[in-house]
Formats: sequence, structure tokens, C-alpha cells
Amino acid sequence: MRKNSIKNTRINGEVQKVLAELIRKDIKDPRISPFTSVVAVEVAPDLKSCKAWISVLGDEEAGKKTLEGLNSAMGYIRRELAHTINLRNTPEIRFVIDQSIAYGVNMSHKIDEVMAQDRQSAIERGDAKAYDESDAEAFDESDDADFEEVEESSEDDV
Repeated sequence: MRKNSIKNTRINGEVQKVLAELIRKDIKDPRISPFTSVVAVEVAPDLKSCKAWISVLGDEEAGKKTLEGLNSAMGYIRRELAHTINLRNTPEIRFVIDQSIAYGVNMSHKIDEVMAQDRQSAIERGDAKAYDESDAEAFDESDDADFEEVEESSEDDV
């Protein structure tokens, strides 16, 4: 089986779904955060190994504890995976903490800070009109009116 084949993609999705369900419902380890999600799963083409990226809402310590809990429940997880999904081999799972959600939230906060600073500097300079929410709402309403005019004209053309 090839790495990016349709079959491999289906297996990745099914393993991801089953892992998420197991973590959410079946594993009772107190170290595992209730805010744990399976972001992505990549099963090797030979079905011998699997890499599962997990995301934990909280600090870095919660992520480490969740990883320890998942690694200690590895036998149970593999057994349940074998019972749920009928594969030739049950892959050995390696959990990896995924930092992409935390990175995205951090970048979003930084963008908001820069936008606020830019808005504040424009107000202080007085040389440019500061962008505020009322301008955004007025702009959105004018776009809707323009869109309605385009729809009416296209109906007349038919």
C-alpha cells in the first residue's frame, strides 16, 4: 500500500476516530486531560507503526502528564484498536504533542496586539482615520446592497 493512497487515507481517518473515542470515553487515567484531542494520525503503509498527534488544552505540564498517561495505557489502546478496526496488523502507536493549535492562538494574539498598536498610533498621529467597528459595519451593509443590485440585474438579463 502506498503512503498517500486512498486506502491509507481511509485507515488514517478511521484510526484517528477510534483513538479520539477511546481517549474521550474509555481511558480513566487521571493524568489524561479531559481536553485532549487527536489532531492527526499517520499509519505507515505496512501497518506496523502509527504516529498520532495529540493536542492538550492547558499548559505544558498538562501535555506531559497526558502523554505519560497515554503511553501507560498503550496496551489497552492497541487491544481496543485491534477489536474495533479489522487490520492485518495492529500498529504500534507513538503519541506526539502537537503544538500547532497553541502556536495559532499565540499568533492570533500577536496579530491582535499589532492591530491595536497600529490603530492607536494612527489615532495619535491624526493623519489617518482610525479604523473602528462602525466603519466595518457600514462597509458590510454597503456590500450587501451592492450584491442585491447585482442579483437583480442578472435576473433581468435572463
